[in-house]
Amino acid sequence: MTQPPSQPSPQGGFGAPQEPPQGSPQPPQGPPPGVPPQAPPPGMPPQAPPPAQPGYAYPPAPGQAPGQAPGYGYPQQPGPYGQQAQPGPYAQQPGPYAQPGPYAQQPGPYAQPAQPGYGYPQQYPGAPVPGGPGGGGSSKRRTGLIIGAAAAALLVIGTGVFVAVSGGDDEKKPVAEKSGEAGPSSSPSVDEGDGSGDGRDADDDLNAGRKKGEAKVLWLQKNDVDLPRNGSDVYGPWVAGDTVVKGMYRSVVGYSVADGKKKWTLKLPADLCAAPSQPTTDGKIVIGVENGTTDKADCADLQMIDLNTGKAGWKKSVKQNGVWDMMSDISLAISGDTVTVGRTGNSNAYRVSDGKELFGKPSGICQPFAFAGGAKLIAAASCRTDDVDNPQHQIQELDPVTGKPRWTYQPKRGWEIDRVYSVSPLVVSLKKDKQWSVLALKENGTLRSSIVSDKGDTFAPDCGSSFAIFGKSLDGCTGVAADANTFYMSTSPDSSGSARTNKVVAFDLNTGKSKWKAAAPAGRTVKPLRMEGGNVLLYVEAGYEKGGGIATLAPTGGTVRMLLQHPASTAGIESTFYNEKIVYADGRSLIASGRVSARNDKEELETKTMMAFGN
Repeated sequence: MTQPPSQPSPQGGFGAPQEPPQGSPQPPQGPPPGVPPQAPPPGMPPQAPPPAQPGYAYPPAPGQAPGQAPGYGYPQQPGPYGQQAQPGPYAQQPGPYAQPGPYAQQPGPYAQPAQPGYGYPQQYPGAPVPGGPGGGGSSKRRTGLIIGAAAAALLVIGTGVFVAVSGGDDEKKPVAEKSGEAGPSSSPSVDEGDGSGDGRDADDDLNAGRKKGEAKVLWLQKNDVDLPRNGSDVYGPWVAGDTVVKGMYRSVVGYSVADGKKKWTLKLPADLCAAPSQPTTDGKIVIGVENGTTDKADCADLQMIDLNTGKAGWKKSVKQNGVWDMMSDISLAISGDTVTVGRTGNSNAYRVSDGKELFGKPSGICQPFAFAGGAKLIAAASCRTDDVDNPQHQIQELDPVTGKPRWTYQPKRGWEIDRVYSVSPLVVSLKKDKQWSVLALKENGTLRSSIVSDKGDTFAPDCGSSFAIFGKSLDGCTGVAADANTFYMSTSPDSSGSARTNKVVAFDLNTGKSKWKAAAPAGRTVKPLRMEGGNVLLYVEAGYEKGGGIATLAPTGGTVRMLLQHPASTAGIESTFYNEKIVYADGRSLIASGRVSARNDKEELETKTMMAFGN
């Protein structure tokens, strides 16, 4: 049995508070625009959590008090992590190791594992904007979001997703076109220079200025959806075969990977409100849809979709388990043929293939509230305590069919599970007040190491998955990657020199210490996406008159090697994608906006939403 969270951890091991090593990784003082807020990596020496960026927080459903759910110690503050945004566009989040200044060293979250049984600020066209008269289209049915700098919980919305793109090159000249149009845009209108566009003609040849060695623009999509006044989050993109799919507002749409043409559209009866970061290996996904179109609707309906065909499969409502079962916000994760539904104090799991419920809320004082999927099913659980300001969390690996824990790791009291940067190997982020820590765990759930950075290094992993007050996704972060023995993380951009740049730091998962550092190309910033062919796959961000691109870094460090250099001539378009989501495979890259909104109807329909590059 696991040790009761109310009792002190056993002597020895990692149970007692320890002073973290000097120079542990630290969070950035102010992440550049486009980098979603998140807590510093788990296991690292005390640091202040990475700053949050502007975004939107969803209010609780009418009649639901954001107070504590009886018996479970959460939400202690709005949200399962008791997290609240701080003033400023980049409010720092807590980190497990706070040192004087940005990184004051304090005891870390280590505890004995439980026994088995259980951009610089710029106006992005897709960035959230206050709704004005007529803004955002005619069918502005609900605001649904808290807007303005005075809002108490402004956080970035978006999700990093990595999927494979396939299909042949299209030799015709790519132009900006509305989603679904077969040919070039017929509109001769030109960007009138209101500061929101890229200054290009609507029907110009996007490859006209391409230089030798640069990739081609394969296609560019514009928004064709009449959105609510405050815009909408974008879910996905996911790739199944030769189709790339994204969901937004009240529809899920599949496009041809080869030319960007619309292949199918699945209309939804209400707002899309949740989605996992990845589908099953055969292209099935389960999304969350609100159970009504009023402000009182909950994110309580599940809809299975075949991404290959756009056909809707089973649909069912998640039954509310008591008055404190907060259904206004949920998080979804897929592992194998299982989709989990997490939210405050409750959880459920269903079989993706047929919708059969596999398991629900377990017995006991510790309840899962969020999950990370993929090769393994990882759960974050919160235990009932007598002090809501001193929570007890657990991290578990679950059997995806039965829901039974294969092992349970219990960090020191007060530390909360924040994110899962990798499920295999398992690397977890924790936070406590303004401290942030990153831990690596072994296959059996025991502590492997705590990540320790060098003095002066700060980090800001991009975990911009849709923020919910009562539900939170654990996975979907970019800016991090891991292989069997190494954890890779990009530092916060440094603007102290002549140009903004950063580096990638590699940490030994067995010792937690840094192994090497690799600088981004001159005047550029990079962020790890995932591992590919034994190398670290990177996205090189677009800059002023510099196209972005896809690059790799050897597991031994060295120089960043470009795989696909996006054209400098379209850097103005590439840099306008808000909270961009990067997809790369088979020599092609695709960039999608993480949110779409605009100040008026005209701007809304000119907003660029996806762009593809290839050789």
